[in-house]
Amino acid sequence: MPGAVTAMIGVLVAIHLASTFVLNPDGMAQMVFWFAFQPLRILAGASDIALAVPLIWTPFTHALMHGGWEHLLFNVAWFAIFATPVTRRYGAGPMLAIFFVSAAAGAAFFAATTLTSGAYLIGASGGVSGLTGAAVRFIFQPVIVAQHPETGQRVIVGRKLASFADMWRDTRTRSFVLIWVVLNAAVPLLPLFTGASVAVAWQAHLGGFIAGIAMVGLFERRS
Repeated sequence: MPGAVTAMIGVLVAIHLASTFVLNPDGMAQMVFWFAFQPLRILAGASDIALAVPLIWTPFTHALMHGGWEHLLFNVAWFAIFATPVTRRYGAGPMLAIFFVSAAAGAAFFAATTLTSGAYLIGASGGVSGLTGAAVRFIFQPVIVAQHPETGQRVIVGRKLASFADMWRDTRTRSFVLIWVVLNAAVPLLPLFTGASVAVAWQAHLGGFIAGIAMVGLFERRS
């Protein structure tokens, strides 16, 4: 893995280790209060602006927290898989920009459906969904092979960034996107069949995924 991917995974693991083994229950409650994203603050801020101040950073910092080891390990594995090709193509800075902007987009989608519930959002899944969306723009495209102008040797150039039209025309890309969207959009319907609530922030997944697909083109090198 690129160094930036390994370092980011180290940060996520270190934060969870600290919250699990260093903080007491009161300290953990304070960490959630100050760094998790809570849409209700948007309404509460109308009467007390101080309650809304954490909205400046919590759309981003919630992505550094996790609710348990299973939650963390799933997101870390997912991050490693999709952050790696994005980092190799664009570098550490663009990868982190996509991750955090997508986390904020996921928080916005989460807020749109949970504004009055008082629910908190934590986890890297929105940001990782953005990296997934970014990677989908190129990982399924055919490899471009060119001829070296001096030696005549065939050289692998890479893969092009697919346009939105290209994504729809390509069977694998279209299937991946449709399956992703349908699976996440179906999450709120699961209680109708299972009778139990599902603690999955599907809104963050969808919001982050769309943001990653949309913004990755900003980092594409223009020849």
